[in-house]
Amino acid sequence: MFGKRGNEGSGKAGGTIAPPPPVAAPSSSSAPAVFVEPQREQARQQVAPPPMQTPQRKRPARTDEYYDTKAQVFSALIDTIDLSQLAKLDGESAREEIRDIVNDIITIKNFAMSISEQEELLDDICNDVLGYGPLEPLLARDDIADIMVNGSGKTFIEVGGKTLESEVRFRDNAQLLSICQRIVSQVGRRVDESSPICDARLPDGSRVNVIAPPLAIDGPALTIRKFKKDKLTLDQLVRFGAITPEGATLLQIIGRVRCNIVISGGTGSGKTTLLNCLTNYIDRDERVITCEDTAELQLQQPHVVRLETRPPNIEGEGEITMRDLVKNCLRMRPERIIVGEVRGPEVFDLLQAMNTGHDGSMGTIHSNSPRECLSRIESMIAMGGYSLPAKTVREIISNSIDIVVQAARLRDGSRRITQITEVMGMEGDVIITQDLMRYEIEGEDASGRIIGRHKSTGIGKPNFWDRARYYNEEKRLAAALDEMEEKSKD
Repeated sequence: MFGKRGNEGSGKAGGTIAPPPPVAAPSSSSAPAVFVEPQREQARQQVAPPPMQTPQRKRPARTDEYYDTKAQVFSALIDTIDLSQLAKLDGESAREEIRDIVNDIITIKNFAMSISEQEELLDDICNDVLGYGPLEPLLARDDIADIMVNGSGKTFIEVGGKTLESEVRFRDNAQLLSICQRIVSQVGRRVDESSPICDARLPDGSRVNVIAPPLAIDGPALTIRKFKKDKLTLDQLVRFGAITPEGATLLQIIGRVRCNIVISGGTGSGKTTLLNCLTNYIDRDERVITCEDTAELQLQQPHVVRLETRPPNIEGEGEITMRDLVKNCLRMRPERIIVGEVRGPEVFDLLQAMNTGHDGSMGTIHSNSPRECLSRIESMIAMGGYSLPAKTVREIISNSIDIVVQAARLRDGSRRITQITEVMGMEGDVIITQDLMRYEIEGEDASGRIIGRHKSTGIGKPNFWDRARYYNEEKRLAAALDEMEEKSKD
């Protein structure tokens, strides 16, 4: 029923289409070429587009009839619209053109739809053509920490530390896989049967993992660790109760005086968020190099070089590992090296960097306590094939790492900084540590929220005192430690 418009019309497409390339606003001297045919003008005048701004309403469950109607409208839209001209418009103009044409299609095909149903259909089709389909409403919400899609029929979200099932559904696994491919292609990666596992990121830095069939039996599994639009700071962590004001001051000083820091914690405990917070206290004249599997850190300093690993290509060649990046950045005159997540033999190269003049380097590691963190580092060095005596490895660790900050996600969903631990050195064959602050759980309230408090361990002069004096921070450090101890006595 609909003919192709324009001289450079695209070929007929199926149920899903590739997203248009980045678009620019049209020139004022040329009118947009995406519009309905002249014979549709009368119908356009009779039907005014419904209002579109309903982002927070709860979506009803999708029915087979809804998906059938959407498929018919979508097919007619693809036959009608000129994608090459649509790509020349900015996002809002392109969305308006799609809305106008979909309204015409609904009118001409005489679909029986209420205003609210028509609004839902318009939103869904615009998201399918220009965005990430059913994921768009979830990505727009800043209160969601994680999105977990288990095949086309089940989507879960994490809100306030609790996992809830969402009403979002996909038409089928083919649509879900198409959206996954759209996401990973933006960072030059691919996911299909020959390469079914992929790590990627969204434009805002949110972490994405996709595992596709045949490895995922019930359809593609998509996991998105969302980043807040407004980046958290230590002051905000204080307001949330993750740390006390004195503890936050202690962390600021630790970051400022170039202590070598390892942030330890379990999955979802807030390690990357805390690392981002600590990087705010790096001096702006320092050259910082970050190494990550998927670029998530967002440093605000002007002199930052961001490096990212690369998976092997389809022939199994061209892989660039984290260890390759850490080795190379030693030749790039870094003042600080920040590794997003230490998970293998690259830890040895990072320790070497910490011990050879790159003070203030940082990294995160999965572990449940500071002692376990040090043991894991020792194990990862052994995994790298280094045949060094255990005492030598522990000496390298104790001479390289100054502070271990432990983060935890408690059973009520809240996140806390549970320990700030200092590495003192060796005593015999054992690494000696001391806690500067720890979080003690005292119980829970009627609603199940955990009650606890951060307490000082009474250390008045930590091992990095001389370093703090060198940076003229010893008075602020002493005041923070004294205040922490006074509050612990209350």
